[in-house]
Amino acid sequence: MTKQGKERLLRRLFGGDRLATGVAVASMSLLAGFISLPMISLVVWTASENAWHAMAAPEAREALFLSIRTTAISMIIIIAVGTPAAYVLARAEFPGKRALDSLIDMPAVLPPSAAGIALLLTFGRLGLVGRYLEVFGITVSFTTAAVVIAEVFVAAHFYVRQATVGFGQVRRDLEEAAMVDGASRLSAIGRVTMPLAFPAMLAGAVMAWARALGEFGATIIFAGSFPGVTQTIPLAIFAARESNFDAAVTLSVMVLGFAFTVVLTARFLLAKAAEFAD
Repeated sequence: MTKQGKERLLRRLFGGDRLATGVAVASMSLLAGFISLPMISLVVWTASENAWHAMAAPEAREALFLSIRTTAISMIIIIAVGTPAAYVLARAEFPGKRALDSLIDMPAVLPPSAAGIALLLTFGRLGLVGRYLEVFGITVSFTTAAVVIAEVFVAAHFYVRQATVGFGQVRRDLEEAAMVDGASRLSAIGRVTMPLAFPAMLAGAVMAWARALGEFGATIIFAGSFPGVTQTIPLAIFAARESNFDAAVTLSVMVLGFAFTVVLTARFLLAKAAEFAD
């Protein structure tokens, strides 16, 4: 059957463009409604004054401040370690690069509960590393440090991946031209490559921060849920769902606002990165 004959057959079977457009619009409407209705429900519930007054509860404030503190530390670690790693992945060719590239992506597909178990078996008191730390009186599991480790483990992928793309989009000849003019490699990277890759790096940092802020499964298994010590916003929402439901809803709306801002910011920065690459 010719190409024209196939097209005529498809038009007869599916009724032409109108039916296809109708199906597409209906599908998009269904998907948009399915996603937006739970979010609208959260916002509508907080119209009650009691919901916002619940934010003054000590557990809500402690969870908020703890999340801010731990995610800030996590992002410093992720950027400090992830930036050189991303540059090497984008620029260098070496044996085992594909395996290493795949390994970095593993936390993104690993179930959070499995990540928590893995961290516990590594840094717990009887873990591969934790047993030796115990000799020096250092306990990691069920501490604030465990929260930071869990956040870094699950969020680093997002920054490294975007930073790698950003570095990869910067033309090598720009670095080479800077070095021809007398700049060292580090100077060329700092003055040429990183500014051009910065929008993608910032987008990755924003996404990594959002993932760290929303981390739940690995944290509750590896760090526990102790108010003021390891109970971050997601854990506080889980704990408050029975004792103070208004606080749980209000914290959920706050996280929703953060998530919406993060998505818009990341899209804007990625668009800027694409413009710089062109």
